[in-house]
Amino acid sequence: MSDPPAEIPRFDEHAPRPVPTLELQDGATLTRLVGVTRRLLGPGGCPWDREQTFETTRKYVLEEACEVVDAIDSGDRAALREELGDLVLQVVFLAELARAEKAFAIDDAIAGIVDKLVTRHPHVFGDLDVETADEVLRNWEQIKAREKKGRGILAGVPRSLPALVRAQSIGEKVRRVGFDWADAQGSRAKVAEELGELDRAIASGDQAAIEEEMGDVFFALVNLSRHVKVDAEAALRGTIDKFSRRFAHVEARVKAEHGGWGGPDGDQPNLPLDVLDRYWEEAKAGAAAAAGGAASDPRDDEAR
Repeated sequence: MSDPPAEIPRFDEHAPRPVPTLELQDGATLTRLVGVTRRLLGPGGCPWDREQTFETTRKYVLEEACEVVDAIDSGDRAALREELGDLVLQVVFLAELARAEKAFAIDDAIAGIVDKLVTRHPHVFGDLDVETADEVLRNWEQIKAREKKGRGILAGVPRSLPALVRAQSIGEKVRRVGFDWADAQGSRAKVAEELGELDRAIASGDQAAIEEEMGDVFFALVNLSRHVKVDAEAALRGTIDKFSRRFAHVEARVKAEHGGWGGPDGDQPNLPLDVLDRYWEEAKAGAAAAAGGAASDPRDDEAR
């Protein structure tokens, strides 16, 4: 076996960059991205890239992850391919920043996740027998607990997650150790209980109590979502998107019929709600017609 090169070859932008056919792709071209990133961060590289730190890249990691989610939701596979590439860049970029600190590099990160996947899938890479996805998840948590002795069940849930995602993840984790309602009926009763407490807080006028009870209602609803196999974040995002589409129609009608919000000069009072409601109903009817005459979604009313 030949000795490995003493240093990583410098990326040559003029060299051919062939891409294997789909069935032969094995990730080997990741080295090109490493090479490009090293050029950007190295002497004579990009001044902007060279100014970046772990802290300044946080927003780009979040932004690119969200764009991946948007691409998934759109069903556009070309967009998903592009956004996954953007997200992988963030991974490689951060690994190169870590290399500069002599902390780790991309191969260390990949080695870590490969080892983790092998260890936590003994039903695939070992002799453990499991029959259901629930068994797999419970076993995963048990292995993880052994690996991270002394760390709490919820310690691995990032605080920076969107609140609904974090709440659903927490609910799922405690479910795996038996801390959960037996069925959706118990979870639904908890929603009713929390709504009653919210009503009482609102009646009291205590703003701190209202905020606390509102949070409890959200948390109970997320747990109910989990019990009925609904992704709470996706459900709310879908409703927000639907509201936005409907309101875009309302806005277009206001502009066409009234010259815009507040009239052409912006000095008139708001339009009556019954007028705006009429445009809203048009939007709902148009959506139903576009769907082939299907009945309007009751969430349209709930989203307003």
